[in-house]
Amino acid sequence: MENKTKKASFTSSIGFVLAAAGSAVGLGNIWRFPYLAAQGGGGLFLIIYLILILTFGYTLLATDLIIGRKTKMNAINAYAAISKKWKFVGILTFIVPSMIMTYYSVIGGWVMKYILVYVTGQAGNAATDGYFTGFITSYAAPIAFMFLFLAVTAFIVYNGVEKGIEKFSKYVMPGLIIMVIGIAVFSVCLKHTDANGVTRTGLQGLGIYLIPRFEGITFSKFMGILLSALSQLFYSLSVSMGIMITYGSYVKDDVNLSKNITRIEIFDTGVAVLAGMMVIPAVFAFMGPEGLESSGAGLMFMVLPKVFNAMGTVGTVVGLLFFIMVAFAALTSSVSIMETIVSTCMEMFKTSRKKVSLIIGVLSAIASVIVCLGYNAIYFELKLPTGATGQLLDVLDYISNSFLMPIISLCTCILIGWIAKPKWAIDEMEKGGYAFKKKGLYTVVIKYIAPILLVAMFLQSIGVFQMLGL
Repeated sequence: MENKTKKASFTSSIGFVLAAAGSAVGLGNIWRFPYLAAQGGGGLFLIIYLILILTFGYTLLATDLIIGRKTKMNAINAYAAISKKWKFVGILTFIVPSMIMTYYSVIGGWVMKYILVYVTGQAGNAATDGYFTGFITSYAAPIAFMFLFLAVTAFIVYNGVEKGIEKFSKYVMPGLIIMVIGIAVFSVCLKHTDANGVTRTGLQGLGIYLIPRFEGITFSKFMGILLSALSQLFYSLSVSMGIMITYGSYVKDDVNLSKNITRIEIFDTGVAVLAGMMVIPAVFAFMGPEGLESSGAGLMFMVLPKVFNAMGTVGTVVGLLFFIMVAFAALTSSVSIMETIVSTCMEMFKTSRKKVSLIIGVLSAIASVIVCLGYNAIYFELKLPTGATGQLLDVLDYISNSFLMPIISLCTCILIGWIAKPKWAIDEMEKGGYAFKKKGLYTVVIKYIAPILLVAMFLQSIGVFQMLGL
């Protein structure tokens, strides 16, 4: 019988790094980062993002992991252990992954569908107009593929930290990195002449991606790029949703946290940058600048299949490898999301992992079916505060990522920066005699810089800047 009192833990530093990096490396890196970079001044966006990841991102990631390891508790109990009055922040961190799990499984199901499409030689069909829309608006197929993705996720979580999450990450993450690098190199080497006789290369697309573009950049546009880079950090680093607090609680006290946080950031940022090198050069070579205007699901499920189809026979192989890689990235993140929910429920209800995993798996499946039906039986359109129009999936994504997560991070910065004080966190980073060279930076960011940026991000997310015409 499973021991309910012994706290699970990662068996090695590399296991922890790969699991945490796997959580961070998800769909946001692959379908969101490339188009934000393409539309945000190319290299200018990259420079801003890298500065933020090394300061703001490092601070938020470190804080979540510190809270987890220091308290050895789930997010709800961890915040309450620091201050009983701040338990509500922990409750919010439980709500966020619970919401994300409902629609992340749906998107994961879409990826599974496209793997089957390329395996069965239907790449040409996937490239036709209306194919993706026809799929997601159908009743049975999206639900079936969602069940498949969710079942794999639940199986990994069911097997626990050491035999499930850590073992899965050790096998999958190296494979994901190899595929990302391979496709990126292939993409940069592409050359295509269109029907009008215009020849474009992947190398030219790489220039659009990497070279900073300052023309037409006003203060308002610069702030837009800055806030886009900030929002991408939340998608990318898995902060403010209890995941890194949960993973931090599995880290042994003799692990050098500072060193491993840097490794996680290198993994995550490296994959994000390489994702841009995969997507932007290929889309530019075959579709020109117009192709780079697509975003989100449109870029991955509508534009890229057209690009792969234009490559001919080799495109089928590249497309298959691409969607397998995306499935790996989606699964590592999905596992971390479900693990956070399961871990919290195990502690709250004092019951076994296997029982909780099965219950959460069933509840997630029911909720995800409702999200699938949001594209047909219960379809609606709602104007979001950002100005965009969204369906059920988009509404859930907005509430969790654009509304709740900035609030959670802001509250965390206030709690650690001003109530518990930075020394509370710094002492944990220095546990075991390890040096924390960034403690000065950490103190300044968590007390002053991060709260200001988070308030700005929150105001953007609720549409204040748009109302002011900024």
